[in-house]
Amino acid sequence: MKHSRVLNPGGGKGLGRGGGKGRNKGGAFGPGGFCVCAKCGEKAIHRQGEKCTTIKCPKCGHTMVREELLIKK
Repeated sequence: MKHSRVLNPGGGKGLGRGGGKGRNKGGAFGPGGFCVCAKCGEKAIHRQGEKCTTIKCPKCGHTMVREELLIKK
C-alpha cells in the first residue's frame, strides 16, 4: 500500500496556485484618499466609484493616479 505525502489534509490556506495578491499588493485603497497628478503634484479628493486614472489634473491636464501608488516605501 502506498502512502501519500499529504502533510496537512484539509488544512491548506485555500489560495490555490500562485497565492495571488494581484494589484496593489492585495489590498484595495478604499473610498477615501486623494488622486494626485504625477506631473505637477496637484491633489484632488478621490470619489468613491471613480478611478483616479479617469480624472485629468485640473491644473495641467495630465492623468491623475492614486496617492498611495506614488508613495515610495
